[in-house]
Amino acid sequence: MKPSLKSLGLISLATGLAAARCAGQQTSLWDSLTNSDDVQRLKSFIAEKEAQANTATNEPPAELPAFFAAAQEGDWAGLNGIFKDYRNHAGQYEHTGATNERLRGTKWQDIIEVWGGLEAFVDGNENYSALYANDIIGSLPPGSIYFGGTDPGRFLVTAMEKSQVDGDPFLLVTQNALADGTYLDYLRTMYGDKIYIPTKEDSQQCFSDYSADAQQRMKNGQLKEGEKVSTDPNTGRLQIAGQVAVMEINGLLAKVIFDHNTDRDFYIEESFPLDWMYPHLEPHGLIFKLNREPLAKLSDETLQKDRDYWTKTITPMIGSWLTDDTSVADISAYAEKVFLNHDFSNFTGDTNFVLSRYSYRTFSKERNSIGGLYTWRAKHTDDAAEKDRMNRAADFAFRQSWALCPDLPEVVSRYVELLNDEKRHVDALTVAETAAECDTTNAVFQNLVTQLKQEQH
Repeated sequence: MKPSLKSLGLISLATGLAAARCAGQQTSLWDSLTNSDDVQRLKSFIAEKEAQANTATNEPPAELPAFFAAAQEGDWAGLNGIFKDYRNHAGQYEHTGATNERLRGTKWQDIIEVWGGLEAFVDGNENYSALYANDIIGSLPPGSIYFGGTDPGRFLVTAMEKSQVDGDPFLLVTQNALADGTYLDYLRTMYGDKIYIPTKEDSQQCFSDYSADAQQRMKNGQLKEGEKVSTDPNTGRLQIAGQVAVMEINGLLAKVIFDHNTDRDFYIEESFPLDWMYPHLEPHGLIFKLNREPLAKLSDETLQKDRDYWTKTITPMIGSWLTDDTSVADISAYAEKVFLNHDFSNFTGDTNFVLSRYSYRTFSKERNSIGGLYTWRAKHTDDAAEKDRMNRAADFAFRQSWALCPDLPEVVSRYVELLNDEKRHVDALTVAETAAECDTTNAVFQNLVTQLKQEQH
């Protein structure tokens, strides 16, 4: 008989907390975490966020004291319940309920940062959440500006940094919210005397610049996938909607920050690719350094350093089996064995990692982003040797990312595109079919498999 996941210690913290409560036990998140330093850091973070919320002048939403009381006690169920109700009325989320305008500004940012920071330790494996945050924090020089885009990239680093409010040791900004004027106000309360924060006039100019560019690209049939831009038939005014369009505006505002704060080092954890950044980017551990001047090329030393870092990082997670000689078919077989069948015979990685979806998706996403930089450089050079060098670096990064999470949509999409461009159609189909097997609910994967099969006949 196979041992249960619970007996192996592999049950998720969220599931464990829920089971304890169903059994009538009052289990605190603090009792469930094993590292006392993590607990103290999180408690200090919550206290700092509560103090910031209490001094903010915008109107508080209902249940705010109860939210922070639950956070202080480590009562994830209570905190999460309040947050889910908030989310049904917050403007940044899709919902059917009435929008609550109090869910904006500093108090709201404090709420979502506390929720997001704790979620990473409830849904993710404690050790890997701490590893992720501490790795990024330890890599950033004091006084630098860090753009954190994804939930882990923003919230985990916010929670574990010495003091996000004081910008100690670096200033944390999420590029995903810059188009929201109330978020800029929030940044201004923390960092307005330290760095240049975009003004209302900057925001209006960025919106105007994006609108003009989008309108021209719409006429030329050059809109990006998912970019929702149209002309109102009655007024003739340009209508902009959707995540892609908002991120384009966010990207322009991030450039305002970059252009004005010339005395700061910049780093970014990518959520959505921002085109203007690509010439400036180089791998920096889990994330990117955003160089002041564009880079003509990435050196062999940079590529080797990136490869060595990631090989060292993921070996304890999945084992040391992935090398240059590891084929797409080999990775597919590994994914089916470990992720689909939970067969850990001869597995030399960490079962806690591969059974924590939050954790393995987090690391896979970062590796995939670096692969995306390599493919961008391959597409933007006319030098055949340089194109081949970048595509080989991208292929290895994508294989590592795909091994970390075989059904991550971003890596499946990017890797299939690269494989097809290189006429490796069998490998492309293998990637798509494996992803579809690992996530049978994703219609995009199923459609991709069908499309690739049709193209091969």
